[in-house]
Amino acid sequence: MKITLCGSIKFADKIVDIYHELERLRHEPLMHKEMFGLADGSAQELIKEVAKDHGETKRKHGFIKWWYNCILNSDAILVCNFTKNDIENYVGGNTLMEIGFAHVHDKKIFLLNPVPTAVGYADEINAMVDMVIDRDLMRITHSI
Repeated sequence: MKITLCGSIKFADKIVDIYHELERLRHEPLMHKEMFGLADGSAQELIKEVAKDHGETKRKHGFIKWWYNCILNSDAILVCNFTKNDIENYVGGNTLMEIGFAHVHDKKIFLLNPVPTAVGYADEINAMVDMVIDRDLMRITHSI
């Protein structure tokens, strides 16, 4: 299954680990190549750009459109939601849009961890997510 990985770049290292685990499970994980450099710290210029103006960096590099097209070319998305800014299982604005992109294009939507309860849009996430896998990537394989 082609699975686009979504989540905050703050968790690039964890998302790269999940990418490799999905490969071992014979899935075809998809994400922007810059995530590897963000994860290992080698994308220093991009890291500096993000720190200076994250929104402008997204626009300059076309990241939102890139992820949209990646989602269109996948079978599913896996939202990698971890605790961020003291919000358990955080889903930010960008990731919420990616969930919406997947939903309107009838892609399967998996959430790594439960829906965050400390956000005002939990109902919208619940309305779109197909399965919370509770960190068990094998549940994706079994859902096929």
